[in-house]
Amino acid sequence: MNCTEGAIRDFQERLWPVLAVEFLLAVPGNALAIYRFVAHERAWHSGIVYSFNLAVSGLLYALSLPFLAAYYYPPKHWSHGLALCKLERFLFTCNLYGSIFFLTCISLNRYLGIVHPFLVHGRLEPRHAKLLSAGGWLLVAVLAAPTLHFSELRPQGNETECLGSAKQEQLPTYQPYGLFLAAFGCGLPFLLTLCSYAAILRTVCRNPHITRLEKRKVGRLVSMGLALYAVSYLPYHVLRNLNLDRRRKLCSPDSGSLNIHTAYQLSKVLVTLNICAHPLLYTALANSMWGWCSARPRPPGAEPPERQAQGLAVASAR
Repeated sequence: MNCTEGAIRDFQERLWPVLAVEFLLAVPGNALAIYRFVAHERAWHSGIVYSFNLAVSGLLYALSLPFLAAYYYPPKHWSHGLALCKLERFLFTCNLYGSIFFLTCISLNRYLGIVHPFLVHGRLEPRHAKLLSAGGWLLVAVLAAPTLHFSELRPQGNETECLGSAKQEQLPTYQPYGLFLAAFGCGLPFLLTLCSYAAILRTVCRNPHITRLEKRKVGRLVSMGLALYAVSYLPYHVLRNLNLDRRRKLCSPDSGSLNIHTAYQLSKVLVTLNICAHPLLYTALANSMWGWCSARPRPPGAEPPERQAQGLAVASAR
């Protein structure tokens, strides 16, 4: 092991307390969110369906964090066998793209409710959201399946390493898979989310019947959704592929590889932090998203029903 490899190892060993704290926050937070949905929500609408699946995704991965924290605890060593190594990497990938998928569904749900309230009223039902969620789980399982093949154990002196990507000789095959995940699993959902929130902001800002306070609250909601991509998802995918490219081109890591790998590990920590943030961001926002689409009688001189629905949509999506 050269000095650069030792520095990479030392940095990873400092991450175990962060993973332990994430476990302590994410498990009760997501479990409480699931309990709230099951015990207190009688009529499940689309927003609750997606938020429930988001919480399940976070809880499943949070339950694997103790194994990862124990792995990083000095000296870094994986002692749980090959099967659990593959399962932990698989669960991380499923949680990552499951989170992105359900966050995108929530964004599109808000877009339809606020921008096209009467177009979707009576056409989209909770069962459609449940079917789409089931399809989402199947999709992320397919996307994550190759990790079960590439993740391996690698001896490092007296310790064993659980690879999060692939062995050096497999990188030419693994790298196209990483680029595909970045484009299809992150880039496409980001564009859909960005377009949805841009249309929501345009609709809200042009509606004279929505107060300035409500517009600011919608702006904060949009900012939170985009911040998840700007702070964690996009940097993680960019740095991950830069790290893979550096590994493929160099037989042994150098100082540049150390900087890229350190930034990549930090972005991975930020991605994992999302399972702690999701209950705070979306459980509180799981109010009815279709109640405000109900048609109401309009007295003479009242605003058009579409304006009423949009105003109610904004109030409910706060």
